[in-house]
Amino acid sequence: MGDARTDEIVDCLEGAFGDLMGRDPVAFRHRFRRMAADPFSFYRGSACLFYNDVSGRDDPWTDEQTSRVWIHGDLHAENFGTYLDGRGILVFDVNDFDEAYLGPYTWDLMRCAASIALLGWSKAFPDEAIEDHIVRYVRGYVDQVAHYVDAADDKAWSLRLDSATGPVLRTLRTAREASRISLLERESVVIDLERTFRRIPQIRPLGDDERDRVLTAYARYLETIPPDKRLDCDVAYQVKDVVGRSGIGIGSAGLTTYSVLIEGRSQAFENDVILSLKEGNVAAPSRVVRDERLATAFDHHGHRTALSQRALQSYADPFLGWTEIDGTGFVVRELSPYERDLAWHELTEPAEIGQLVGDLGRASAKMHCVSDADAEAIVVEAQVEDLVHARLADSAEEFAAWITDFAMPYADATRADHRRFVDAFRAGAFHAVTAT
Repeated sequence: MGDARTDEIVDCLEGAFGDLMGRDPVAFRHRFRRMAADPFSFYRGSACLFYNDVSGRDDPWTDEQTSRVWIHGDLHAENFGTYLDGRGILVFDVNDFDEAYLGPYTWDLMRCAASIALLGWSKAFPDEAIEDHIVRYVRGYVDQVAHYVDAADDKAWSLRLDSATGPVLRTLRTAREASRISLLERESVVIDLERTFRRIPQIRPLGDDERDRVLTAYARYLETIPPDKRLDCDVAYQVKDVVGRSGIGIGSAGLTTYSVLIEGRSQAFENDVILSLKEGNVAAPSRVVRDERLATAFDHHGHRTALSQRALQSYADPFLGWTEIDGTGFVVRELSPYERDLAWHELTEPAEIGQLVGDLGRASAKMHCVSDADAEAIVVEAQVEDLVHARLADSAEEFAAWITDFAMPYADATRADHRRFVDAFRAGAFHAVTAT
């Protein structure tokens, strides 16, 4: 293309996704179309480029210990939302842990701050307002880390219906209006007193051999559920139907996914449960974190994804686990009706977003400082809150300025990279994925 940065973008994306592009070029054409829509969509779909840019960058805020803590790996403003935790409480928190790994805690903050800058620009906010939002995000993070240093119970705090305000509370209330039966009626149908999946375009019926392999993998998955989270109903995990699925999310292009319908908490139809078995992807940070201990710590990417979620999310999904099919790892989760993302398109005023980003900072700190006891494979022995607080407590303003000084120009660069990506895609620069 005659542009070194364009070549770098193409090489990075092909290096990260080349095998998947070859496996399903049509799915990646759809993914690239979505990435081409605007700079934020491009940013969401190119975490590998972010880590290519920040790895090796001078970071005065980390040391050996704080450079190997559990991180989200793709923390941006649209990866926050609601979930129903293992206690049955609606919580607003970080979601989507497919890219989670171990690395510097600052990477999560840098990536999220740059995303806040991109969203602010898309809403035509002046730079002063965007910078204020980034500072509020970092301040929320630092303040919440300090809370965990002093808290007797690390898991006592969360953004819930009784503690949230503003946009977070509205999102929780929307999630509360959902119901399991509505999800089941959308995804399935009862025929001759048996529930099965609806045969819609996103659903792929399975042949006998593939179905048997999925059921064998499902049986292995059951062994990965922690004993204290297993349902005590004798028929809870009985399979009713299993299908292939496509078209789930911008980051799922080329990845094999199955849906399994099981009996659930009782034999009542409204308590049936849908599980997602999704092929694990290579975590974006793992491409630049050079640590053989981590490279060999996980059986496969599904194993790493499930353990990462348990490490980063308190009271995680009781159905969360992993399995493998033909040597490929899969992460298993419940498809929950209570998951709702923030409605960013409804937020138009800087003051309203200023309130929100402080909550995002607090949720980011909770993720780093509070882990589920079932995250057993890789243990970060030191208390993350103690390590981070010791470094930031007396330097919060300086740290916020450092994050801001990264995020603002990086958002500018991302807008330029988005234009380069669109031009490269249109011109046929990607070998396996054509624009038409």
